[in-house]
Amino acid sequence: MKTKSYAGIPEDYAKLENSKIVLIPVPYDGTSTWQKGADKGPQAFLEASENMELYDIETDSEVYKQGVYLADPVIENKSPEAMVNEVHKMTKHFLSKNKFVTLVGGEHSLSIGSIRAFNESFDNLTVLQIDAHADLRPEYEGTPYNHACAVFEASQQTNLIQVGIRSMDSIEKTSMDLDKTFFAHEMIEDDSWMDAAIDLMTDQVFITFDLDALDPSILPSTGTPEPGGMLWYETLTFLAKVFKEKNVVGFDIVELCPNPQEKASDFVAAKLYYKMLSYKFMDQDSDEAYDYSYDAERQKKNISKFDEDEY
Repeated sequence: MKTKSYAGIPEDYAKLENSKIVLIPVPYDGTSTWQKGADKGPQAFLEASENMELYDIETDSEVYKQGVYLADPVIENKSPEAMVNEVHKMTKHFLSKNKFVTLVGGEHSLSIGSIRAFNESFDNLTVLQIDAHADLRPEYEGTPYNHACAVFEASQQTNLIQVGIRSMDSIEKTSMDLDKTFFAHEMIEDDSWMDAAIDLMTDQVFITFDLDALDPSILPSTGTPEPGGMLWYETLTFLAKVFKEKNVVGFDIVELCPNPQEKASDFVAAKLYYKMLSYKFMDQDSDEAYDYSYDAERQKKNISKFDEDEY
């Protein structure tokens, strides 16, 4: 799978040297336990993106003009651990080039690698998980590199905030910080949950967005759909507030499991990605240099150096 450019944008905006944003597709579905097909998610996402208007009404912007480089997809089928290691490696590679790194999956186990890379690159990182499932098992089906374990490591090593949770195993309670968990059934009764969640975040935030956080009425095509999810404008309101009040340093979007007979989900995923970029860059001109806060005070000094020709 190699589409020429993200959303069919002009070549000048798709070159790495001209791009502030990098998009890494991860077509992986090695640990799914119900519906298979998340490995086809990135391609469905890219095809839907090509049919999307690139002017965003809300932010009055065309964020693609910041430059979006579509990286080669992570193709790693040897083992879940090998996939996680490759995601980690590629994410660190583009972070070392001072890019705003984003990833699209694929199932949620890829986030173990992306979160690890961002945590090694930013001090005092908050991981904002927007998800139907807690994903806090230490291991599942014999491996810690499973979609059910996607944020266990983050719970031990970062400031993990969980939003939209409405399905979990009792064992996950042992790893869950209830003060930093926003359950769907409580969110519907609490008008202040967005501000409460943001108040718990540190300055620098990485977002991992599992599409099953959304209600199946607006996005049914995911591997493990759960009723009672977040709706479109509620989700955008929260994301806009996070991007405005915090320094979002990157994000991933996972668990699109496309259905050839139902294209709306693909388009929702594509639109969500573009909205998140629009919120990040809404106050910048396309030719303005971007400050990623990669200064000595904020950034750890252990980003690995990679061969410039490796990717």
